[in-house]
Amino acid sequence: MLAYRQGDAAAFESLYARHKGPLYRYVLRAVKERALAEELYQEIWMRVIEARARYAVQAKFTTWLYTIAHNRLADHWRKRGLKLVDAAEAEDPPAPRGFEPEARAEGRQDLQRLTAALAALPAAQREAFLLHEEAGMTVGEIAAATGATEEAAKSRLRYALAKLREALDDG
Repeated sequence: MLAYRQGDAAAFESLYARHKGPLYRYVLRAVKERALAEELYQEIWMRVIEARARYAVQAKFTTWLYTIAHNRLADHWRKRGLKLVDAAEAEDPPAPRGFEPEARAEGRQDLQRLTAALAALPAAQREAFLLHEEAGMTVGEIAAATGATEEAAKSRLRYALAKLREALDDG
């Protein structure tokens, strides 16, 4: 980001390539509609571009990026409420050769159970879980990105994991 701030367009392309997948999945799981997810995703990157000149290293770039995403999603949630992507709407990942139809069906059922379990989590716990899993953020980075204390972020993640385990073990 420092190189991009200095005018290196290739540095932005590198940042975008590295973070586009996890960031898009985070946004997509936070809202139900693909078109809306794409719009919010583009707005987040536009905010990164607009903030280029003001960027100062205070944490990892990922923490800064997901803070922007968190704030944009919080604005959206305040206006419309929270929705998750339905498992039925999610694209199936490509199957490896020899992957059996029964295993694919079982995988789809597991995905539906996970999606339902995620939907049942309180918003703060769901967000902590998604930031941890999709962005690979540590508890400290989650706290920084969401404006919570480290203890609150740790607690949210711990409760989310326990509730998800419980929901998935019951299935």
